[in-house]
Amino acid sequence: HPSKGVSLVSLRMPPKKEVVEERLGPWALGKFSSRLKVGIVGLPNVGKSTLYNCLTNCAIPAENFPFCTIEPNETRVNVPDERFDWLVDKYKPKSIVNPYLEVVDIAGLVKGAAQGAGLGNHFLSNIRAVDGIIHAMRAFEDPDIVHVEDKVDPVRDIEIITAELREKDKEFVGKRLAELMKDKAKANSNAAAKKEWEAEVACCEKIIAYLEDGKEVRRGVGEGDADYWTTKEIVYLNEYSLLTAKPVMYLINLSEADFRRKKNKFLKPIHDWVMAHGGGPMIPYSAAFESEYMHMDDEAKAEYCKEGNVTCALPKIIKTAFNAIHLIYFFTAGPDEVKGWVIRKGYKAPQAAGTIHTDFERGFICAEVMSFDDLKQHGTEAEVKAVGRYRQEGKMYVVQDGDVIFFKFNVTNKK
Repeated sequence: HPSKGVSLVSLRMPPKKEVVEERLGPWALGKFSSRLKVGIVGLPNVGKSTLYNCLTNCAIPAENFPFCTIEPNETRVNVPDERFDWLVDKYKPKSIVNPYLEVVDIAGLVKGAAQGAGLGNHFLSNIRAVDGIIHAMRAFEDPDIVHVEDKVDPVRDIEIITAELREKDKEFVGKRLAELMKDKAKANSNAAAKKEWEAEVACCEKIIAYLEDGKEVRRGVGEGDADYWTTKEIVYLNEYSLLTAKPVMYLINLSEADFRRKKNKFLKPIHDWVMAHGGGPMIPYSAAFESEYMHMDDEAKAEYCKEGNVTCALPKIIKTAFNAIHLIYFFTAGPDEVKGWVIRKGYKAPQAAGTIHTDFERGFICAEVMSFDDLKQHGTEAEVKAVGRYRQEGKMYVVQDGDVIFFKFNVTNKK
């Protein structure tokens, strides 16, 4: 009150803070599961099956024929990790179970696949079933290996594939929008249903506009596009499992000569295209080199690499693909077994325990955890405990990559 010498200005309420929603990272898109797969995608005759053969040593036909891979081939590939090797060397266990990545070889896509060209719809449904995409790109000339578009041009090839994936996503979301419009009257039956209906309609319209603008859905998370997806929209996107929402990496298949000299005329145009389309890991490799390399003994491999000043690209490819789909692993280690357990990044301790056995999750008490780095530094579990680095974690603990864990559980009190 003025008569009491109180300034009126001091009684004003501070302005409301504008609430800015947190921008979610790429990890937010996709299934929250530990059974995730990557698919090798590309036009016919770019080297997909040769790469797959190298990854798995499986004898899959890789002949010079556009549709030789009709059914998708799946395999589990060991993920190379020096930490795992160190644990095996330390404990010398009776059983060794490596962490793995599931890889699917998907037959070649062609222009017009979204309208059913080639074996289009069949292939696109196989891509929908994987969680990450490895784009295999041909950057080598070879008159004996025909190119489905007659001329080698990896940027044109990736444009064809991404356009087909966008087209299929537009078709899917368009159908969903049509279904929502049919349900408009039912959605108006109560306020909550109407609000949900309006939110999903707006999301579908935004996705279609985004795709028509030539952009892939995944660009709306992390440090990508300025026009990003909200938390609510990401819930819808994960229900739709769109092709262009999947994380991607690019493998550039060079001739062995170009791989050895580390030069190729297509590398810069590919790099420029990838950076203009949301970025992503790019790994040059040579399927011809890897194919030769995998049939050699260890001594010949070492000599072959030294002679050409090159290294096998497969370990890097496997690790990069594993990380791209947001997988990590924790270890259980002892004289009986050393095992790497694959989980989705963000799993809490009970979910991680459930990958060992459902009883571990149902009856979870706590997780006894030490980091791999601490174990390596101090040498034994007893020493890790002595320096206070061995800890008990509860239900809210988010498991970190490389944790060494012992779970305590009790399932006598069934609910």
